[in-house]
Amino acid sequence: MEPFIVCENLVKIYKVAELEVLALQGLDLTVTAGEMLGIVGASGSGKSTLLNILGGLDRPSAGQVVVHGRTHTPLNLLKATSFELDAYRHRQVGFVWQQTARNLIPYLSAQENVTLPMTLAGAGWKEKRAWSEELLQAVGLWSHRQHRLAQLSGGQQQRVAIAVALANKPALLLGDEPTGELDSVTAQEILTLLREMNAQYGLTTIIVTHDPQIARAVDRVVTIRDGRTSSETIRRVADTSVNSVQAVEAALAEPSHHFEEYVVVDNAGRLQIPPDLREATGIGDRVTLEAMEQGVLIRPVKDGDD
Repeated sequence: MEPFIVCENLVKIYKVAELEVLALQGLDLTVTAGEMLGIVGASGSGKSTLLNILGGLDRPSAGQVVVHGRTHTPLNLLKATSFELDAYRHRQVGFVWQQTARNLIPYLSAQENVTLPMTLAGAGWKEKRAWSEELLQAVGLWSHRQHRLAQLSGGQQQRVAIAVALANKPALLLGDEPTGELDSVTAQEILTLLREMNAQYGLTTIIVTHDPQIARAVDRVVTIRDGRTSSETIRRVADTSVNSVQAVEAALAEPSHHFEEYVVVDNAGRLQIPPDLREATGIGDRVTLEAMEQGVLIRPVKDGDD
């Protein structure tokens, strides 16, 4: 598959008073065109920092992050000019935030919220009318087009926010905890809608979340720990043998999935062993590696061993 985003040895350092905070510590990540990716991790792991960099809202301190986009003209977000970043944010990226106040303007109707980005981009009246209608139909809210925020539920507001994010026909859709303030049923509906939009409009979608349901909605889940990619989980449709028409229909309506988790090895050959596994196996700050027929054996070094 063709890469859409390539991050290599990505570093981000923030200055807080006299302190320097290392948010990303040499992160590597590749996202293919059309992929729907979930990013998870503990608070402070660097996942929101990564999303801000990919959206052109923040610049990395070092490393490389290249976005190919629909034009296939690579844009290095580290070296891009301010003008190039502005154009990238307006034409290539759509955002859906957790907080409604960042997504929508409360005194505008649902349709007016959707047409506002198009107005700022200089679109004509007919284009705005046709595209806003298509988007609101796609998210199931055309009948609520004249409603303002106070007249919409939290889930409906996020549906409008998704339509707003797609108003300027971006290639990349970024979601920062888009289900964080929703109940579990509504959250699942929003994740399902994001997947539908991903397929219908040929988007590349990246969602940062704490939602445990994310693995069932995306193609791949990447875990970030201490500013680096630690592991990834890939969702696959399970092969199921069925013997009846009813069983086939049930499998097609709701296919069963299985999940394969891998530890990520970066370009320098480093990998992160999860803390619970290190504790259970007694791995400290040194290990020995032994080549075996099945792979590589990682063995803890006991205290006192040379």
